[in-house]
Amino acid sequence: MTGTTSTPVVSVIRDVRPWGGDAADLHVADGVITAVVPHDRTAAPTGAEGEIDGRGLLALPGLVNAHAHVDKSWWGKPWVSYGGEPGVQARIAHERAHRDELGIPGVDVTLAVLRESVRTGTTAVRTHVDVDLGVGLRGIEVVREAVAALGGAVHAEIVAFPQDGVLRRPGVLELLDRAAAAGAEHVGGLDPASIDRDPVGQLDGLFEIAERRGVGIDVHLHDGGELGAFQIELMVDRTLRAGLQGRVNVAHGFAVGQLPAARQADLVAAMGEAGITMTTVAPIGAAPLPLLALRDAGVAVGLGTDGIRDLWSPYGTGDLLTLTTQLARLSGLRYDEELVTAARVASTDAARFVGREVHDLVAGSPADVVLVDAENVPDAVVRAPRRTLVVAGGRVVARDGEALV
Repeated sequence: MTGTTSTPVVSVIRDVRPWGGDAADLHVADGVITAVVPHDRTAAPTGAEGEIDGRGLLALPGLVNAHAHVDKSWWGKPWVSYGGEPGVQARIAHERAHRDELGIPGVDVTLAVLRESVRTGTTAVRTHVDVDLGVGLRGIEVVREAVAALGGAVHAEIVAFPQDGVLRRPGVLELLDRAAAAGAEHVGGLDPASIDRDPVGQLDGLFEIAERRGVGIDVHLHDGGELGAFQIELMVDRTLRAGLQGRVNVAHGFAVGQLPAARQADLVAAMGEAGITMTTVAPIGAAPLPLLALRDAGVAVGLGTDGIRDLWSPYGTGDLLTLTTQLARLSGLRYDEELVTAARVASTDAARFVGREVHDLVAGSPADVVLVDAENVPDAVVRAPRRTLVVAGGRVVARDGEALV
């Protein structure tokens, strides 16, 4: 099995610049950063086992993909020409008609896309995995097997995701409940109004499972304008009544970027008070989310790839740092501190999306480290240079742009 036995264990990464700061040595034990100490340039390398010379490179925490669909990709297979029709419902139907012929979900394709993600610096992922009447819970089993085969190269949390609808497909709520009982960390929803035509009913069902099973909720919300805002308000109300602050996420949430300024400010403030989070995939052509205003209101924001070369779209590479560049450009970020914010959205600030209290270059954090040849963090965000070294859980999992797992 590919994994822990084939990847070098790290004891110290010498001479790196965490977040572009002064040169430091990162000491590692049992997969955790134990100390960050100033680098002594007069001290020669010891040659000890597990010692890595960082050569003064910029160090970032491992990237966190907060919204992925690793069970859907055909990465690594021959090119699949896109054949879908516009619109969410049409794309769902197209995917249902053709996924079996591509072996989706399958361990091999999931491994391929996860390896590509690791190669480019992603070490943790929240992945939505289809749960429906056709595949049951098989997709969740596939993703868990693929993650295990990588031997700790990537940490994953699973959202049991009803891509084909919840209430309109009798039996899906029961599948979501079974997934939560079997260990899925979150249950998902999809456009409660436009897909199920019953926003109150879908949300009631999801919140009932979440309260009973102790899991989170992560709802794909494509509905725009006031229709989308209304559904977010429903989620705010239910979150407060259920005491699920910090456990409910709105994915996409295009409506937030489309509202007039005053209406937007009120909704963002309500989301902050309820502890509702958001994830974005920085889509081209959609109104950008007010990233800085969301952060100021206490709404945590995560960045994700969405699908990567799948039946919904041929686009996507799994490279989250390149996507961070796109997020920064679409959000109009230019100042250094804003570009650093974009990097934090894609890494440190996303700890909560993968069940971690801390994900940073500090003592006590998982030893997930990405080294790049960049002058500083803004330079890294703007250029997205090749990942020179990727460490996950205290092991080297990619070097010079090549995955080792």
